[in-house]
Amino acid sequence: MKGNIRLLSPEEFRNCGSIWDMEKHSQLAARFYSELVAGERITFVYERDGLFLGEISLKKETNDPDYTLPGQRIYVSRLIVKPEERRKGIGKTLVEYAIRQAISMGFSELSIGVDIDNYPALKLYADEGFREILFVGEDKDGRYMKLLKRL
Repeated sequence: MKGNIRLLSPEEFRNCGSIWDMEKHSQLAARFYSELVAGERITFVYERDGLFLGEISLKKETNDPDYTLPGQRIYVSRLIVKPEERRKGIGKTLVEYAIRQAISMGFSELSIGVDIDNYPALKLYADEGFREILFVGEDKDGRYMKLLKRL
């Protein structure tokens, strides 16, 4: 069964709780919501039969030149698929959609951050052309990489 991808409105943001635990990650949810309302975050949802199964967000500005450069580089801020729906092509579909959106918005580069131990995500991003490593580092959540795709 195929789903469809569409723009998420701030009024529907709480429905993303079917994809990820917004209560457990309440600070992150509050930040994402405020960015969505302010127009700083553009979020697309993958839905089937009215249920949200995945989401991806783009951000034009992050104050980090590895992630964003005005008019040139846009950042995939979040890609998440409901756990029981993973490995079914939803993530790939969302990434491909985000790539098309970035191109249509006039960007020539797309960046993403990924945990080094997240092998399924690393493979997905490599398969979709995120092959240039901009940075390797570590934060409170562990080791990660910043990747770039030229559009």
